[in-house]
Amino acid sequence: MAGTKQVLDDATAAFNAHDEQRMRALYADGCVFEAPGDVRLEGIESVVGYVMAWLNAFPDAQFTVQNEVVSGEWAVQQFTFEGTHEDTLSGPDGDIPATHRRLKGRGADVFRVVDGKIAEEYLYFDQVQVLTQLGLMSEPAAA
Repeated sequence: MAGTKQVLDDATAAFNAHDEQRMRALYADGCVFEAPGDVRLEGIESVVGYVMAWLNAFPDAQFTVQNEVVSGEWAVQQFTFEGTHEDTLSGPDGDIPATHRRLKGRGADVFRVVDGKIAEEYLYFDQVQVLTQLGLMSEPAAA
């Protein structure tokens, strides 16, 4: 059975390969996923569906881990997401048509891996940064 670090390495590789089947194999049946926008999902289909919505909207998307801390079942990754918004992104507040703009955003992901599968995932990213880079929101005023 793969340890926490190996599972996360496999998840990063599957994400960057846009490999839906590999991602499905990495999540536990009753997995829980939370993300900005009050997103709370349970189960492999819902979680992988969320990830695939981003990968379909950003067909050149890549995920780069800058820092990672692993302690037993738990791990935290600081990451950069980069991609070009080429298709509709479906989200909790509706669909965002393709903007054809480049996104480079930072975030953090907290995972719990149990029995070689991702049981819990808590994703954090700056929604204002995403909307601003996609041209859907004006730049915040300088302080």
